[in-house]
Amino acid sequence: MKKALLLVSVLFISVVSTACINKFAVQELNNKAKSYIEQGDYQNAIERLKSSVDLDDTVFETHYNLAVAYTQAEDYPNAITSFKKAIEINPDFADSYYSLAVAQEDFSVDLAKGNLVLDETGKPVKPDEKEQEAKEKITLTPETAKLIDELLTDAVNNYSLYLQKGTDAQDGDEVREKIEQLNEEKANNQTNSNTAG
Repeated sequence: MKKALLLVSVLFISVVSTACINKFAVQELNNKAKSYIEQGDYQNAIERLKSSVDLDDTVFETHYNLAVAYTQAEDYPNAITSFKKAIEINPDFADSYYSLAVAQEDFSVDLAKGNLVLDETGKPVKPDEKEQEAKEKITLTPETAKLIDELLTDAVNNYSLYLQKGTDAQDGDEVREKIEQLNEEKANNQTNSNTAG
């Protein structure tokens, strides 16, 4: 599937430009993070990439790679924030929109399935054992349902931006089908929340 292929194949774009002496340190941190990702050690990869961002906050590749590492670690809120920062730096890189949409979609799925729940502050967390056992009987709170709806809307918008920016995207038909599927899912969720409320 393109999702996994995209995340792996685009994961470590070479850092080609930084205007300061930190260029080599940034590159070294990115290279070390790549090694950690290959080993499945996402937390150490994230720490290296955050250090790289601290050295130079203007490097698109570092933000993109950090977002991918967060996605792999299933830390979707931080992944989404990092993808948005990468897009802010380089709004023409089409795959950023695709990857952001994947993170938003995965986040919505984990919320809908009860793999993540919102705590009292609205922060997504893994459910405790008791909540995990009752996962089959999960009833979404209005806050969770609203967040899922927002994530699906944003994912559709970002998949659409991917198609606009990547006019030669070979997976265009697949992405258009994904957009239709998410729009249907969104409509079903709205219908279910209207009949439940």
